[in-house]
Amino acid sequence: MLNFLEEWSFFGGSILLIFIGLYGVLSRKNMIKILISLGLMDTGVNLLLVALGYVEAANAPILNSVIQSNANAFVDPIPQALVLTSIVIGTAVLALGLALVIKIYDKYSTLNISEIRGLKW
Repeated sequence: MLNFLEEWSFFGGSILLIFIGLYGVLSRKNMIKILISLGLMDTGVNLLLVALGYVEAANAPILNSVIQSNANAFVDPIPQALVLTSIVIGTAVLALGLALVIKIYDKYSTLNISEIRGLKW
């Protein structure tokens, strides 16, 4: 039972982070809180990708003269590369979103989405 909980806690935790972020995006009116929720969703997706790529008792994918034949004993480096790329892209998207929020605040003096929608151009 403990092994099952250890194995599936990463999946449950990552899915929980994704749903908490989705709830924050859909229910909040403050743009900063929406950006924080997007960051939570991004972290949940990254954790899910790392959890899917985890292999118990596996080695780094470096071929040498000792290990030549057992391909199942290696960790797949693709999920780790995807997560690294996702972290960089997520950081850039959040920085761009924050810059847009700052510009919107300078123009409208509010961060509430419903107040900005009600304004006339």
